[in-house]
Amino acid sequence: MLLRCLCLVLVVSCVHSYKIMLMFPFPIKSLSILSEGFVKHLTDAGHEVMYITWFPAKRDYGKNFRQIDVSKVAENMGDEMDTSLLNITAVMTGGMPVNDRGSLQEFAYLFAQASLHYEDVRNLLQDTNEKFDVIIADIYETEVFAGLSVLYDCPMIWSYSMAAHWQVLRLVDERTNPAYTSDYLSANMAPLNFRQRLEELWFQIEGLWLKSYNLLPKEEKLYEEVFTPLLAKRGRTLPDYEDIVFNASLLFINEHHTYGTVPSIPLNVKPIGGYHIDSPAKPLPQDLQSLMDKSTDGVIYFSMGSTWQSRFIPKEVTEGLLKTFSEFKQTVIWKYEADLLNLPKNVHIVKWAPQPSILAHPNCHIFISHGGQMSSTEALHFGVAIIGVPIFFDQFVNINKAVAKGYAIKVPLTFNLPEDLRDAIKTMVNDPRYRLRAKELSLVYHDRPVAPGKELVHWVEHVIRTGGALHLRSPSLYANWYQKTYLDFIVIILIVHCLIVYVIKMVLRKPKTKKEKKH
Repeated sequence: MLLRCLCLVLVVSCVHSYKIMLMFPFPIKSLSILSEGFVKHLTDAGHEVMYITWFPAKRDYGKNFRQIDVSKVAENMGDEMDTSLLNITAVMTGGMPVNDRGSLQEFAYLFAQASLHYEDVRNLLQDTNEKFDVIIADIYETEVFAGLSVLYDCPMIWSYSMAAHWQVLRLVDERTNPAYTSDYLSANMAPLNFRQRLEELWFQIEGLWLKSYNLLPKEEKLYEEVFTPLLAKRGRTLPDYEDIVFNASLLFINEHHTYGTVPSIPLNVKPIGGYHIDSPAKPLPQDLQSLMDKSTDGVIYFSMGSTWQSRFIPKEVTEGLLKTFSEFKQTVIWKYEADLLNLPKNVHIVKWAPQPSILAHPNCHIFISHGGQMSSTEALHFGVAIIGVPIFFDQFVNINKAVAKGYAIKVPLTFNLPEDLRDAIKTMVNDPRYRLRAKELSLVYHDRPVAPGKELVHWVEHVIRTGGALHLRSPSLYANWYQKTYLDFIVIILIVHCLIVYVIKMVLRKPKTKKEKKH
């Protein structure tokens, strides 16, 4: 008994608890699911977590867990917080521009600014007794949260909710070549034709231009405004913004190689797609469990995600969809956030859906989805074929990837949606290859040396233990742009060439002879 107690004490003493700040302040519900995945895995590993979020966790993560709810900043944002256009009708009628980069950058900046100025966050940052071993922040269009790693003199880790692309890879490596990689706002996927290569080149030029002349000056001002007095209070001076932006130790990306067209990534970029998914999936509520068990002809699950809600679909389109669904013998579970009357017998409405648990059921055969990164990951995780109706962000390229992989059909978001969905469902029901391909890719997805949640914890601890994991850093960060393009070498060649030409001309030039004077 004494030996057992001694072993237990030794094991406990070997577990080192680190203090970790999670900065995930953007008001997007899907991001909160990803961020709470960090909370779960890190607290389960025994670490102390400070969680700054728009969607506070409802689960009790124990005494090592603290959180700050920043959602109240919306009360002070007025018209800037107007989300009335964030509905499917606005997109379908052209009332909302899709994937306008300038607007998305402004969105990111406004919420970063509001979060850093929020009273509870300010109080936390002003406490000189507060220490953290690492900062993990959500990266979307703005890198201003890198100032937190300066404040606490600790490593910085970025978490990106989408697939790797040039805009985030440039923070730890260099921009990817637009000749074979896509922007997250693009629908293109490799291999790219001539027109698509030009489009991707333009996306990068536009993104860099807007970043440099629109967003960067605001970021630098906010960075100095927030962190200069905080560092002065600690007897330190503020480093240049651009020096700290490219100083991250690690970048987590929410994808897996199964998706396809993953660009070349350096050692400090870690794909951990699927870390937010419980394994095994949580049990279904009893009513859904009974419904799906009885649906021997299969279940079609329909959800447009948390941001884009089905209740905003135009009334005539909704009525057409119900008519379309009534024509099939499969059970349809539709995540619809309002009441609907006169439902067909095979259609069941849920205002909230335990999506992973529904997809995990063996009778779930088809997933009608907007194609967000999380939904796409969950479909692969459980091996469910997709009918994709992309709306915004990276959903277009996500669905195109799934179509290219052979387990999805793409349907455009138009007023003809009921008819287009009818054709897609018929095709998928009658052709088993889509479901088979989804199962094949799911096997590839699960064939990993370690579960993504465990990998996440390992790399966070590795960064802390090794003082920032400098050994993983890409050598491209140590070379200037003119060195990468050999511009200095080209200049030297031009100078040498000019000197040689000059010398040859001097040698070959005929000497002038003096003319004799006439007497």
